[in-house]
Amino acid sequence: MTEKEKMLRGELYNSSDEVLTHELSKAKRLCNEYNKINSEDIEKGEEIIRKLFGKVGSNFMIMPNFYCDYGYNIEIGDNFYSNHNLVILDANKVKIGNNVQIGPNCGIYTSGHPLDKELRKSVEFAKDITIGNDVWIGGNVCVLPGVTIGEGAVIGAGSIVTKDIPAGSLAVGNPCKVIKKIYNKEK
Repeated sequence: MTEKEKMLRGELYNSSDEVLTHELSKAKRLCNEYNKINSEDIEKGEEIIRKLFGKVGSNFMIMPNFYCDYGYNIEIGDNFYSNHNLVILDANKVKIGNNVQIGPNCGIYTSGHPLDKELRKSVEFAKDITIGNDVWIGGNVCVLPGVTIGEGAVIGAGSIVTKDIPAGSLAVGNPCKVIKKIYNKEK
């Protein structure tokens, strides 16, 4: 089994693998290109994101600066918006639904490291992250490996999301916890 296959299966893998470092370098070049384009050149920016990401819906805006590891593990739905300084460490799948808004200075991190100091020197792991439709993530939020944020959830600014957040919930804090259910007034 290749290191990339191990990575995508959520197993311990060597991130220094030649194939992975080549793919990482390619994504970093595209991120740098994206972050340097004129803000008025929307078409060029969309072209770069479509090259970089595994799947892109319609009508999206990612404000620079934006950084990711591989890019091809990221999927965004329709009507996606992220404010400045989004970082997605996508060593595993990151699936983001439709109508998702992300505040500034947020991080979505699939990558993690073993607690054992000797093991940590040579391997890491990555767990997928899923963000449902109609989610709003406030500024300065970190979403950690293996988390699912349910449809319609709101994550308060500054939160560290360490566990799944159910659909229709307002969740805040470090660690992020549900503080109330959100009810749609039109229903």
